[in-house]
Parts: sequence; structure tokens; C-alpha cells
Amino acid sequence: MTGITQCELLVVGAGPAGLAAATLAARHGVDVMLLDEQPTPGGQIYRAITTTPLRTQETLGKDYWHGETLVNAFKRSHARYQAGATVWAVSRMTTPDPQSGFEVGYSVAGEARMLYARNIILATGAQERPFPIPGWTLPGVMTVGAAQTMFKTTGIVPGKRTVLAGCGPLLYLVAWQYMNAGVKIEALLDTTAANGLSLALPHVWGFLRSPYLAKGLKLVHEVRAKARIIRGITALEAVGADKLDHVRYTADGKTAELPSDQLLLHQGVVPNINLSQALGVQLRWSETMLCWEPEVDDWGNTNVAEVSVAGDGASITGALAAEHLGRLVALEACRQLGKIDQATRDSEGQTHRKALARAVLGRDFFDRLYLPPEQFRIPVGDTIVCRCEEVTAAQVREAVKLGCPGPNQMKSFLRCGMGPCQGRFCNGTVTEVIAQERGLTPQEVGHYRLRFPTKPLTLGELASLPQTDASKQAVIRLKKQP
Repeated sequence: MTGITQCELLVVGAGPAGLAAATLAARHGVDVMLLDEQPTPGGQIYRAITTTPLRTQETLGKDYWHGETLVNAFKRSHARYQAGATVWAVSRMTTPDPQSGFEVGYSVAGEARMLYARNIILATGAQERPFPIPGWTLPGVMTVGAAQTMFKTTGIVPGKRTVLAGCGPLLYLVAWQYMNAGVKIEALLDTTAANGLSLALPHVWGFLRSPYLAKGLKLVHEVRAKARIIRGITALEAVGADKLDHVRYTADGKTAELPSDQLLLHQGVVPNINLSQALGVQLRWSETMLCWEPEVDDWGNTNVAEVSVAGDGASITGALAAEHLGRLVALEACRQLGKIDQATRDSEGQTHRKALARAVLGRDFFDRLYLPPEQFRIPVGDTIVCRCEEVTAAQVREAVKLGCPGPNQMKSFLRCGMGPCQGRFCNGTVTEVIAQERGLTPQEVGHYRLRFPTKPLTLGELASLPQTDASKQAVIRLKKQP
């Protein structure tokens, strides 16, 4: 057992859901271990909250600094924490002891480690939805989230002529943060669908009662005052030979070009499902969000016993909602581990459910208003779909015509989804392209089946794994076989 960590509850991810879950569980006496891939806690939304060089609160905004309260509360708890930890495998232990739980493989600084946990909360958060347009793999083109990460972490903006394109609140938020820091925005190309408002209007009452109204109006007003906003974008292309040179767009039936050396793309976020998918958690296609989501109950439980999902890793609800969902899922984990009874779980959970209801007020309006248009989700022609293997939309469509029925068979046809990201980025896009070509729904087409390891792993890392008595005996038995 030397070199192997043991805990009652493993939390994967140190964003708002993971931090809140670990803090609450530790308060109830659970032995908690929190593993996170990033060097500091905070997740994507509160990225580098403890280390960012942008210490002026007005630059990133008040909502960002709320993350300090979560990090400070976690630091005061008795939960253990390992930064820079990449979880690449989770399997149920095969010992007859029903309390044995899971065996988890993860790596830190190029060294593989093992961990035993009785219960697991996946708080893996969100990732940006792919924006597959012609030229999106050119140097100089990146996602808004990646640019924001660089900005929060280093205070650096990588380009001089910056164009933002897409839809959703984060697009305007990053434009606002850039302008607060004195960065000039050449233009913001808004791709919001023409029918977005009509889809959102039935949900406007919740939006009018939410804090999103005042924040959104203020944000859009300040961005509009300082940046050129072009609405009604129906086509978009990044153009250049070896790197981005200009952006070509169509609005109101007219095509124009903008010189640019930095194009930032964004059309919302989707759950980061790789770990839950590889664990065998049941997924469903959300027609509201147009993405794959893990199926969870009101307490975050999945079809895999003792495995739950919290926050945006289950469904996109935002940072504040993720925080409250993390606490609800933690209460259920405490009950399963025998630290509290069901009555205590339900009683404590009432406060968090009320806070959750307030946090999600207005989300239905936003989700429908900023639903990405089909032409920016489901590419055609030579636009790359799978970045790792450089597979184009035309190749995927041709494979379907040759008889390929779904994403998993597409791996055999084109190696689509078999690169270093293990389909993390092209999963939904490939499903939608196949569904469109076959005239089926994404749910009928299905999704990639994932196997561990879910992240690239070297032989050197595997060789560094700690050895148990059972594993040593297994090798000895193999050597004795004739």
C-alpha cells in the first residue's frame, strides 16, 4: 500500500462545485481528497483567483472575486488537496469488501499515482462548445475562454488587432474585461440566431426577475459604447496562409472582411463529460442545450453507484448554481458514507435548493436566446471537425454514405475521436453531422464510447505506479506459468 492515498470521498475538480462540495463534506467529518488539474483552485470561472496579476477589482469584475470566498472556506476545511493532478482512470475495486470503493489513477508532474476512494464526486465543470468554421485551426484563432484564461493567469493579450465572434454572455464579458484593461477591440461579430429572441420570449418573466437583467444591460451598454458591434452574422471564416490574416463575415446578405491577428470564438459552453462518460455514466442529448449531458437525479446521483456529478459537469447552470449544486451533492455523499441521515440531508438541503432556485432564475431565457445557429455547429465541406486527426466534415459525411452508422464506427473509418483529446472536443459535432446526414436525432445516433486512460499517459508514468502486494503476487503467478 506504500505510495497509495486513501480517502472516503474523492472530489475531482476545484471549480465552484468541487470547492463547495469538498468544504461541506469535510465539515461533516468526511475524509475528503480534492484532485484538480490546474495549479491553483478556482476552476475556469475563478481561474488563478489566488495568483492573478490583475489585482484591480474593476478589471475582471465583482463576480470573479466572489471565488475568493469559496477558496478561503476550502482552505479552512480539513479536506486534502492536490493541484496539478490529472485523473486518467477510475475503476471499481474487485475485492469482495463492499466498502472497498474505487481505484483511481492520476498523475502529478509526470509521476503516476494511485488513490482508493469509497465515493466519488465528479465536478469537472464545463468546456467551450466547438465553433467549427473554415480556418478555425489557424494560429491566431482561439476560443474566448482560452484567451480569458491567459488574461487572468498572466495579464497578457496575445494579439494587437482583436476580433471577437459568436454569441452568449461570456463573449461580452471578455470584451468588457479587455476594454477595462485598455485593450482595443476591432469588432464584435454577434452570431445570435435570428429566431433567438422569439424562442426566449416565453421565458422572459424569469429573466426580468433575475439579476441577469441589470447586469446584462449594463454590460452590453458599456461594450457598445466602446466597441463596434456587428449583428446578424450568418457566415464566418478565418482567412490566412500560415496564420490568421483577416476575418471574413456575412451580415444582412453582404460579405466583408476585417484585418485581424487574433480572432476569439465563443458560442456557449457544454458539460465536460469525459470522465463520467468513461465511467459508464448514462448520457442524454439535451434538446435545450444541444449537447450531451450525464443523467443525474436531484442529488447528483448517476446510474453508477457511489458516483455523482455536480455543477456544470452535469448541466450548464452557471457558477453560482454550481456552487449550490456542489453542496447538495456533497450532502448526499455524506449520507451514503453514513455521516448524516436522510432527514439531516433533506433539512440542510432546503437552504441550498432555495439558493439554487434564485441562482438559475433567468437561465432558460439565456439558454434559448443564445442557442448556436446550425451553420456554426454542424459544418460542411472541408471544415475540420476532429482537430486531433484533422478530419473534415466532408469526410465524415462521405463515411456515412459508405455505411458508417455512428461515432464509434467512425473511429474505424477515419480515426475520428481517437486523438489526444479522446473526442472531448468533437464528440457533439460528429454526432450532429452524422445525425443530419442520416436524418436521425442525435440521441438515436449516439456518442463515443470512451475507455481509460482519458488523458495521454506515458510508459514512464505507468512504470512509476506504486505496487501493491496483490499486484506483485499477480506478476509472480504469471512468471510461474509454463
